[in-house]
Amino acid sequence: MTLQTLRLSDGQRISYLEFGQGEPLVLLHGVGMCAESWGPQIAHFAKTNRVIALDMPGHGLSDLLPGQPALTDYVAWAAKTLRQLGCSFVNVAGHSMGALIAAGLAVDHPDLVLRLAVLNGVYRRTPEASAAVQARAAALAAGANDIEVPLTRWFSDSAADQKIRAQVAGWLQTVNLQGYAAAYRAFATGDQTYAAAWPKIQSPALVLTASGDANSTPEMAKAMAKAAPMGQVVVIEGHRHMVNLTAPALVNAALADWLAVPLLAAKKGLRA
Repeated sequence: MTLQTLRLSDGQRISYLEFGQGEPLVLLHGVGMCAESWGPQIAHFAKTNRVIALDMPGHGLSDLLPGQPALTDYVAWAAKTLRQLGCSFVNVAGHSMGALIAAGLAVDHPDLVLRLAVLNGVYRRTPEASAAVQARAAALAAGANDIEVPLTRWFSDSAADQKIRAQVAGWLQTVNLQGYAAAYRAFATGDQTYAAAWPKIQSPALVLTASGDANSTPEMAKAMAKAAPMGQVVVIEGHRHMVNLTAPALVNAALADWLAVPLLAAKKGLRA
């Protein structure tokens, strides 16, 4: 896969992958990852859609956001990027931190979003979970990138998982630590940013997670889907956080069903 680059009007560089034609499908990865982490989804949906996988700020070749960006800054970045790419109305799917950005787009920029898919997202963490994720954010800010911490949570000991774990470990080892730390700081508090706004999301919303995801739990997924007027929950059994890589066929099937959900009449008119 060959990355493309885009310069925003403010001079910021964005790197991304783009394949295929048709109704746009935008993919937003999680902290420490990159556009390539959507490989199985890109290969599958490029046959039917214009697929755009963005590198988050400070990841891949995308420039950092200035200062100490909050989740809302990442959402604004995504909206500006999509508009400059000529994407007026898109299906947007995000994983983990990318799921928070995707939900924020549906809330703050509903004119951009046809359908919303949240994969392994977080929602109203418990105080204990919040404390743990904020401690990791502080460690990353101090320069301590212990990749075994997330990898142990994300993968089982199965041979299939371990092969994918090695690939993901490579991405974590090469990520820009400053960009990783900045995004993780926003991720650590972002579960509350749009939590109360889910009832306002008028797009068909797929909320997908895995039964073994200890941080993006099935209970969180069910709560998000219940809060959204057009929400649907899918829980994939026997997998963990990187389910789009460990169970790509099941994830792709769920996404295909989501892409087939009819749009509201108003959204159909906007797309036309």
